[in-house]
Formats: sequence, C-alpha cells, structure tokens
Amino acid sequence: MSKDHPADSPATIRLTVGQALVRFLAAQHTERDGIRQRLIPGAFGIFGHGNVAGVGQALLQNAIDPHEAEAPLAYYQARNEQNMVHAAVAFARTRNRLQTMACTASIGPGSTNMVTGAALATIDRIPVLLLPSDVFASRAVDPVLQQLEDERAMDVTVNDAFRPVSRYFDRIWRPEQLIPSALAAMRVLADPAETGAVTLCLPQDVQAEAHDWPVEFFREHTWHSARPVPEPAALERAVEVIRSAQRPVIVAGGGVIYSEAAEALTALAEATGIPVLDTQAGKGAIHADHPCAIGGVGATGNDAANELAAQADVVIGIGTRYTDFTTASHTAFRDPDVRFVNVNVKAFDAAKHSATMVVADARAGMEALVEKLDGFRAPEEHLRRAQELRAAWDERVAPCFQPHDQELPAQTEIFGALNELMGDTDIVINAAGSMPGDLQALWKARSPQQYHLEYGYSCMGYELPASMGVKMAAPDSQVVAIIGDGTFQMAPQEIATIVAEDLKVILVILQNHGWSSIGALSESHGSQRFGTKYRMRSGETGMLDGGLVPLDIAANIRSYGLEVQEVRTTEDFRQAYRRAEAAPKATAIVVETELLGPNPPGIGWWDVPVSQVSRLESTQRAYQEYESARTPQRHYL
Repeated sequence: MSKDHPADSPATIRLTVGQALVRFLAAQHTERDGIRQRLIPGAFGIFGHGNVAGVGQALLQNAIDPHEAEAPLAYYQARNEQNMVHAAVAFARTRNRLQTMACTASIGPGSTNMVTGAALATIDRIPVLLLPSDVFASRAVDPVLQQLEDERAMDVTVNDAFRPVSRYFDRIWRPEQLIPSALAAMRVLADPAETGAVTLCLPQDVQAEAHDWPVEFFREHTWHSARPVPEPAALERAVEVIRSAQRPVIVAGGGVIYSEAAEALTALAEATGIPVLDTQAGKGAIHADHPCAIGGVGATGNDAANELAAQADVVIGIGTRYTDFTTASHTAFRDPDVRFVNVNVKAFDAAKHSATMVVADARAGMEALVEKLDGFRAPEEHLRRAQELRAAWDERVAPCFQPHDQELPAQTEIFGALNELMGDTDIVINAAGSMPGDLQALWKARSPQQYHLEYGYSCMGYELPASMGVKMAAPDSQVVAIIGDGTFQMAPQEIATIVAEDLKVILVILQNHGWSSIGALSESHGSQRFGTKYRMRSGETGMLDGGLVPLDIAANIRSYGLEVQEVRTTEDFRQAYRRAEAAPKATAIVVETELLGPNPPGIGWWDVPVSQVSRLESTQRAYQEYESARTPQRHYL
C-alpha cells in the first residue's frame, strides 16, 4: 500500500509509465491445455532519443533493482530494428504463438524501421508487441528532432504508418490510458484468431512521467488460449459435403501446426483415406513419409499435389488462408463444381472461396470431423493414385539432388544433403527468393517444427535474425538458416547479436552472385534477367554486365567474430555441416552454387502480368504464354 494513501484507499504504487509497462508485461501469462507460461518473457531493444530514459530505464531497473513482486524481463540488444521484430516473430512462431517478445525503438527512423516487421507479423498471423517511441505529448518541444510535421493535425506522427499493418494500435497520450490499452493489447496478442502485430506508441515525455498505479494492474494475469469447437449445424453441413466427395483433398496450413494438431490431422487422414497437401506454413503437419502425405500444393508445389488439386471435387482447407501461391493464383483447383470446406479459427479465412465454414480451432475441428465422418472413406483408388503420383514425382526430381555436369553444385543438391543431415527436431529456416519454391517442392519434413518458412510476406532479410528467435525458443534444436547472398547483403547485422548472446546456430549462405528467383521470373516473363545479377558496370555497354562484384561474404562474416567454412562441392558441404553441428558455437558455411539451377520442374503457376505491348521479341513471346496460362483462372463461387 502506498504511504501516500490512507488504509481505506485503494493501494497504489508510484512508477513511471515505462516502469509500469515493464512490470505489467512481466506479469502476463498464457495457458492452453493446462500449460501456463509467460506471454512476454523478454524484450528486444535499441535505445536512443525517445526511449533511452523511458522504457530503457525501466528495463535497466527491472534487471538490477526489481520490485520484490516483479518478475525479470530479459533484455536482448539487437543491431537493427526490423531484424529484432523478425527475431521476435520467429520466437513466437516456434512457440506456436503462445509466447512472444516486446520490441522497443527510439523515435523516428528507429521506430519506422519496425513497420516491415509489423507487416510480416500481421500477414503471417503471428503475435509481436511493438513499442515505438513518439513525440512529446505536452508539445512543449515542437517539432522535436525526427518529428513529421503534418499541417492538418498535430496528433499525426510517423508512427501512424503502423496503423494498417497492426492488429491493434494505440498511442498513450496520458499515463492513465496505459491501463485499458495494455489490457486490450494482451487480449489481441493471446487471441489465435485476432493476433498479429500489436503497437503501443509511447510519447517520450509520457514514458518518463510518474503516476500512481493501482497495484491490481500488476497482478499476475493468465490469458487462456481457447480451442473453439465447431458449431453443430456448421459441422453437419461440412460433413455432408465431405461425404459426397469422390476426389477430396486436405490442404493443411499453418494453423494445424500452431494449434499443435499434427496428430489430429494424421488421424483424420488415416480414418478417411484423404490425401494431404500442404502449404509453406503447414509443411510438417503430417510426416512426409506418411502414406497420405503428398506434399506442397500451388505455385511452388509438386506436380503430384497439383494434379490432385486440379481434379479435386472437395477441398478441405484446415488452418490456411489460401494465398495466391497456395491456389496458384486461382488456377490450382480446376473442377468446375469444386466445393470447399474450411476449418479455421478465424471466420475471415474460413469464409474464403464460398466455403462451407467451420469456425473452430484446427485440432478441435478435426477431432469433431473424425467422429462425425465415422464410416466414411474416400474411394481407395483415389488414395492409391495419389500415392502413385507422389512416387512418380519423387523419381522425377531425384536428379535435383545429384551432381550435374557443371563446376558448382545447384542449390537443390545442398537442400538434399541438408534434408538427410538434419534431425527430426532440428529446424531449417528460409523466407524469400528461389529457395522457398525449391524447398516446398522437395523438402520432406519429418516433424511440425522442422520446416520454418516465412512465405506470407516472403521478406528478404528474415532468415538470419529469425535464427536467433528460433534458437531462443528451441534451445535444444539444431537451428539452420539458409540464406542467399542477396538476402545476406540486406541484413547481416544480427551476426553480432548471435555472437554476443552465444547462440549456437548454423548459417548456410548460398552464393550465386545474383537474385536467382527474380532472375528466373524475369527470364520467363521476357525481361532477360535484367538487373538480377551482381555484376560491375561495364564501360563498354554502360550496363551492369561486367565482371563479378568482388564481395567477400566469408571475410564479412569473420569480421563479426564467427567461424566460417567455405566449400564448393556437395560432399565438402556435408563434411562442413558435420563439423558445424559438432562445434560448440555458431558457424557459417559459405557455399558457391550455380545461379541457373537446375530447379525442380513443376506445373504450378503464379500470376505475374507481362507487358501487353513491347518491341522486345522475348516480351512478346512471354505475353502470349501468359495469356494462355491464365485461361483457367477463376473465382471459386
């Protein structure tokens, strides 16, 4: 009880807003299936003008002089604000969205650097708490350094850029506003249907302002992560559609993994004999060697899954939001009478493609389906054909893993080696470029946690900081981030954090001196790989078609204090990986690879419009091919 209040007054404690926020966050928990844990066990932060004396001071005080009732909130020093959000997202995803981190940044560019990370989190439906610093609420200093001046209103700042990419946004103009806003923020973070980036903008003078807080605000609070069960009538409608199917498929999305529903998915597939196709986020939800597992579907999927999708009369989407890569830009599901049954905790996603909606937790929904579908099995020849297609695909892509008649290995050779070398509970990380396409088509995930691909935002620069967050969340797993040389050049800074925190991760950098994915896309769309190779500017042509840019990635990494191995063959990579695996500290392996593949063949399509008119013959041909390829495109009504 505060000394400033009589015994019959509500108990209060005098703290700054920053101190109160840190103490509040340290008392928040989540619970699911009887397992209770801290919602926010730590915070990433880069301090400066705006937060150094507010939230920064509060984190310092929490570390060295915490209140007796205050739990510690671990602090992690990042090097780049976007990177720290990526690390927090990777941590939350690995913890199946039941825990996340807070991220605090200084006013201006420090805070707006987090906008890309916020977009990624919200698009991917992953919780993260962002605490951008803001202007003076008092307006005693106006304009403050790095303040955007808006002639129309004085309450607009650069942090308003967070509004469209946040699931919850607020600005704390007065200390007492923190109480309802912080509670609302936790509700969104802990809600599997509503989660994403949560942004609390903190004016710098308010952060340091003292206030008398009710002690009840800091009591331990548990947010229960619900498992909504299907509404009975909706379940009956879904069962009726599924029982009518002759060629059904299941599309397993990330929601299956986040709800820890792998066993329920396997049980549903085994009970009904329905083939399971996966998205990037859902890979590993069913073991790759299971008889019902067919693999990735869509633009980056395999031909077996895409042939099944094309002929499916009923598509059962579980925990997926149906991105254009999953639907191959609305060309994957080609039966004119195809119907969808969607099981999703979020009604917005469950309603997609005019589906029969089942708004429910993925695990609860599949368990209910197994019970209601008792006695139903898809025709045996349907599953048999699916297995034959998968076997034919595996045979067709086997050469992708073998040495070719070229000086350097293809990246697919390295992926094949990694898939063999990594254990079932080890975790591979990737995000952007040509690699996700190869990985979804080729990787055989043997557990729900093994395959960590960020492909909702496909954000170059995610992989390296994500390795930190994943390792923090899964310290007993071997964590491997596969990084292209293009991605590496965008965000190498967190190598310093990996070293400082002594995080044992393995960084595999594939150097092919260009942007392989965009290069192939450019070439296939008539633009001749323009601007996609790392080359010196030629004095003869005036274009970037000279010699290789003399970038030494290995030396760059060594300058951060990390051990580096350089290899040029797949066998040398295998040996290097075993050494890295056995090493007590983080290691990087730099592999020279062939820019032009080969890559796995596939019938999946992605809608990237081609110039309708051009003087270039390559573009003219590409437009004709584009017009033909988009013919099956349709709305699912």
